[in-house]
Amino acid sequence: MQTIHIGDIQIDRLVESDGPFADAGFLLPDINPALLEQHRDWLYPHYVEPVSNKIIMSFHSLIIRSPRATILIDCCVGNDKERPERPGWHQQNKPWLQRLAALGLQPEDIDVVLCTHLHADHVGWNTRLIDGRWVPTFPNARYIFGKIEYQYWQQATQQHNGEQPLNHGSFDDSVLPVIEAGKAVLVDSDHQLESGIWLEPAPGHTPGNVIVHVKAATQHAILTGDVMHTAVQLANPDLSSRFCLDADLSRQSRKQLIDTYADTSVVLLPAHFPTPTAGFIVRNGNSFAYRCAT
Repeated sequence: MQTIHIGDIQIDRLVESDGPFADAGFLLPDINPALLEQHRDWLYPHYVEPVSNKIIMSFHSLIIRSPRATILIDCCVGNDKERPERPGWHQQNKPWLQRLAALGLQPEDIDVVLCTHLHADHVGWNTRLIDGRWVPTFPNARYIFGKIEYQYWQQATQQHNGEQPLNHGSFDDSVLPVIEAGKAVLVDSDHQLESGIWLEPAPGHTPGNVIVHVKAATQHAILTGDVMHTAVQLANPDLSSRFCLDADLSRQSRKQLIDTYADTSVVLLPAHFPTPTAGFIVRNGNSFAYRCAT
């Protein structure tokens, strides 16, 4: 993705991993396999890998640099995390910090960390392992968590008694250390980070899932979090992912986003769309498609 400019605000993408992720039927349990063929002209090969038919996904952070603050949105999976239920994430060793440096930033330069929700693939780099302890990666940052989201996972983790850790154990290794370090700020789901940058509730994927608006004059970008995981969901917006805690509410949030911004100049930056990520929703017959920003 090329750098996006919204007025005097700059947005860059920081990739942890990018490539074929899972079969469409795994990610979207209610999909009709014929949907992919019906939309082959724009889904292949960019969003669906032709040989394996796997959905292509990216795991990335987005960095907003305004004249007032440097804001990191979502923190991917992270390194050294115990994720045995997801082998591709288990004890990763990715050059994410080196890629941050390539953008001209060190962890100390981040002023705000915002997690659109608290799934394991959005909180990982909140912390890093130093001398056997999970410590906040960004020593000078305020970590912003939605109140609804935090309270849900706090209660769910406390009540969980299953054999496998809830949410891959990420609340314990990637959220609680931030709370214990006194660096977390819990906010409402419509919180304004600063002038022109604010949150909007988009529940369903998780109870406190939010999207992030960046606006200056007539320019407008939306960091959509996990309202959509793949462009396939534009071909059929009714499709919620298997990771959505409330599929019906997720569907409502997604349809509202699509209906509001289709055929507009608003740039979308979804959390998992592959390179180049940034683009526009366009009407495509009775459904929708995605046009990459150039």
